[in-house]
Amino acid sequence: MVQNMPGAGQLIAANHLYSRAQPDGLTVRHFSGSVIFRHVLGDQGVTFDGRKFDWLGTPAPERHTCVLTEKSGIETIDEWFNAKRPMKFGSLGPGNSTSAWPRLFKAVLGLPISVIEGFKGTSDVRLAAEAGEIDGACWGWDSIKVTWAKGVESGFVRPVVQATLEPQADLPKVPVAIQQAKTKEGQDLLRLAAQAYGPSAIAYSVPPGLPKERLLTLRNGFMATMKDSEFLAEARKANLVVNPLDGPTVAKTVAELYHVEPKVLDKFRGIIDVTPAQR
Repeated sequence: MVQNMPGAGQLIAANHLYSRAQPDGLTVRHFSGSVIFRHVLGDQGVTFDGRKFDWLGTPAPERHTCVLTEKSGIETIDEWFNAKRPMKFGSLGPGNSTSAWPRLFKAVLGLPISVIEGFKGTSDVRLAAEAGEIDGACWGWDSIKVTWAKGVESGFVRPVVQATLEPQADLPKVPVAIQQAKTKEGQDLLRLAAQAYGPSAIAYSVPPGLPKERLLTLRNGFMATMKDSEFLAEARKANLVVNPLDGPTVAKTVAELYHVEPKVLDKFRGIIDVTPAQR
């Protein structure tokens, strides 16, 4: 049974899983793992401790890419640098990857960007972009290719810059942001974002306190599903990428976020406009 729980850039779902869901193995959440990074940043809206969630794994690390629509009039990053006005980017809220990436690109690369917060989901972002209310957005390329397939195929949706650390084979002509950064500080900030918003972006997790034997059962079941021939056939039919990471790998990535150099973290926090909780 699927229960959608939108709001606050998926923070409502994360808070609910932490404080209200029973640790019995019957509740599994699928909010963006990047929400955990908001706890690292000290976001005042967070009521959970991200170090206490357990992780089952992810079907594939997120490959974030920023796209602009045909209506923006921009086709390349060079045209974007020289745009006469800021490009309006739709976002699910401060601290979410849809907000963090454009804010980072504005601060680190100097791209003219205005972030429009408050969309409930990427489907609403797509509708606003198609109506010309915004110019584009940043989220997973594998998701964009499927959910916005007609726009991508027609050329209405244009990938302009990759947020990954390495160029992707299916985007050979799209520049990689970290290669555009001119300072070590800028590169460090983009590298941190890739770690925070990539591996755990579409990971599955469970509430704190789940008995170890049940956690192991769920982890094994998840990875078995990722290798199941019928599942993989359905994924191919839907043009979905399956390149799984197991639960311990995701957990290690999340744990490393709690050991980021304070100077880098403070700079990052200031850029993405997350308000720390009062101590």
